[in-house]
Amino acid sequence: MSTSATQTGSEREISHLLRIQELLEQDAWREAADLLRKLPPAEVAHVLEALPLTQRQILWDLLDTDQDGETLMELTEGVRNELVQNMDQQEIVAATENMDVDDLADFIQELPVDVTREILESLDEQDRHRLETVLSYPEDTAGGLMNTDTVTVRPEVTLDVVLRYLRQLGDRVPRNTDQLFVTNRQDRYLGALRLSDLVTHDPQQTVAEVMNLDVKPFKAYADASEVARRFEQYDLISAPVVDEEGRLVGRITVDDVVDLIREEGEHQFMGSAGLSEDEDMFAPVLESSKRRAVWLGINLLTAFLASWVIGQFQETLDKIVALAVLMPIVASMGGVGGTQTLTLAIRGIALGQLSGKNAIYLVMKELAVAAINGIVWAVVVGLIASYWFHSTDIALVIGAAMIINLIAAAVTGAVLPLVLEKLGIDPALAGGVLLTTVTDVVGFLSFLGLATLFLL
Repeated sequence: MSTSATQTGSEREISHLLRIQELLEQDAWREAADLLRKLPPAEVAHVLEALPLTQRQILWDLLDTDQDGETLMELTEGVRNELVQNMDQQEIVAATENMDVDDLADFIQELPVDVTREILESLDEQDRHRLETVLSYPEDTAGGLMNTDTVTVRPEVTLDVVLRYLRQLGDRVPRNTDQLFVTNRQDRYLGALRLSDLVTHDPQQTVAEVMNLDVKPFKAYADASEVARRFEQYDLISAPVVDEEGRLVGRITVDDVVDLIREEGEHQFMGSAGLSEDEDMFAPVLESSKRRAVWLGINLLTAFLASWVIGQFQETLDKIVALAVLMPIVASMGGVGGTQTLTLAIRGIALGQLSGKNAIYLVMKELAVAAINGIVWAVVVGLIASYWFHSTDIALVIGAAMIINLIAAAVTGAVLPLVLEKLGIDPALAGGVLLTTVTDVVGFLSFLGLATLFLL
C-alpha cells in the first residue's frame, strides 16, 4: 500500500500546505495555484487560512471562479470577509451560483445591500422563494440552519411509484438524502420514508404502510443547540423542519450540524482567551490589537483590584517576608480549581444539561471535591512551607487559605456561568476573567487576612 493511501486527512492537508508553501517560496505561483485547484474546497480553505494575507490574496485571485463559492463557505468568517472585500460585485455573484440555499442564506447576510440585491435578482423565482424562507428565520434556529431542498411523497402512493419518481430526479436528489418526507395535500408533515425501507419492502405496498412515524420534526424556531443535541443523541443524518402549523418547510442535514458543533467548540475554546472563534491568525495587526485590547483592559482592571487588596496588608508583608513568597500559590491553586468547575458548567449549559433547577447539585458536588482537594493540598503545601520557613503558624495559615480559596472557586465556577447566561452575557467569553478576579481577591484576602490575625 502506498504512503499517500495511508495518510490521514489532517496529514494530507499538512502535506499539501507544506508543498504549496515551498512553491510560494520559489515564486512558483502558477504551480501552487494548479495544485490548489485539484484539492477539495475544505482543503483549499485550510491552506488559505494558513497563509499570510499577501500570499492568500494572490492565490485566491488565481483560483477558478467555480471553486469560489464552496471554498468561501469552508472559511472562517473573518477570512471569508477579508477575501470578499477584495472581490468585485460580479465575482461575488458568480461565486454564489452553485451554493446550497442554506449556505447562501448565511453568506448573503454579510454582504452589502446592493450586492445582495443583485444576487437575489440573479436567482429564479423558486430559488428566491426558498432563500427568502430561510432568511425569515433567525440564524441560530432550525429554520436558519435548514435547506428547503427536500423530496416529499404522498402517503397513498405505492413504493414502486416513489422509486420511479426518484429515477426521474436522478442527480437532482439532494445530497445526504437518507429518507423522504411524507406530507399530505396541505404539505403537513406526517412521517418519513427511509430509503432502506423503500428498497427492501414490496413495491406494491403504499408509503403509508411503510413510513416511519417516529421521526419527529424540528419546529422552525427551535434553538440550534437543541438541533445539535438531537442529531448527536439519535445519530441523525437528516431531519425535517416544520412551521407553526406543522407544514414541512425544509430539512437539516448532518453536514450543517457538524459545522455548528465545530463552531460552538471553537467559540468556547477561543472565548476562554477572550477571542472570537472567527479570529484570523494572519489578520491585520491593528484589527487584532483592537479586538484584544478590550479584554486586556478588563483584565487590567481586575488585576488592579487584586493589587489593591494586597496593598491593604502592606504592613503584614513588610514584617513577614515569607508571605510574599507563598502568596501566589494560594491564588494559583484557586484559579486552576475554579477553571475546572467553570469549564464543566459551561459545557453543561451548552449541552442543555445544567440549569437553575439542578445547579444546586453541581454546587454541592463541586464543594465536596474542593473540600477534599483543599485538605489534601493544604497538608502538602503546609508541610513544604513549614520545612522551608521553619514555621508551623505559616503552614497552618497557608493551608487554611488554600481550603477557603478552593471552596470559593468551586462555588464561583459553578454559579457564575448561570448568572452570566441569565444576564445575556456569554459565559465562555467573560467567565474566565471574572473567575480569575474572584480567586485572586479571595486568595490574597484569606491568606493575608489570616496572617494578619494570627501571625502579627
